[in-house]
Amino acid sequence: MIALACDHGALALKEAIKAHLDSRGLACKDFGTNSPDSCDYPDFAGPAAKAVASGECEKGIVCCTTGIGVSIVANKVPGVRCALLHDHMSARLTRQHNDANMMALGAAVTPPMMALELVDIFLDTEFQGGRHQRRVDKITALEK
Repeated sequence: MIALACDHGALALKEAIKAHLDSRGLACKDFGTNSPDSCDYPDFAGPAAKAVASGECEKGIVCCTTGIGVSIVANKVPGVRCALLHDHMSARLTRQHNDANMMALGAAVTPPMMALELVDIFLDTEFQGGRHQRRVDKITALEK
């Protein structure tokens, strides 16, 4: 199950991602927003991040106009490692090296087709472990 959330600035992108996940046969839990009316991104990104941290959802995708706000919110939740993604290499390496469990996208800075490519790379790339596990463990230790 993939957690999915956005604010009003990224509603169209969230809906495109939702349809894309559905076309891949991947279940998602939509934390909203579902309206183009102005809203506060922490109200949606926060619950999505908590669902990932609790294990209710395996991974999460959060979106706003730039992706910055939702990534900050998600990273406030212990157990979440959210990466703001803009390119293929970052999408691949954040999974391989950082074991990121959430990704953030900016609807105004990432074209829709690129966003869907980044979603696929993020979801399809495995964590490499090894020396990277030691580093992830150090990140996790900071939460205590």
